[in-house]
Amino acid sequence: MHVEPRDGESFDQMLRRFKTSMDKSGILREYKRRRYFKTNGELQRDKAKAAARRRTRRARVPRRPRPQR
Repeated sequence: MHVEPRDGESFDQMLRRFKTSMDKSGILREYKRRRYFKTNGELQRDKAKAAARRRTRRARVPRRPRPQR
């Protein structure tokens, strides 16, 4: 992934744009997730834990409608 500099853009602004694009793409998150080998059982346990967290979070906080743009 790369970022082209815009006219009059400082290095700090370009770096900030690069970091936000990396966060949105999820490349680093995927890399960290795959860094160590996990067995199938560990993957299933992790998925079950994530699903349980999602269920409790959704039950606790009612979802707000997205603002119109």
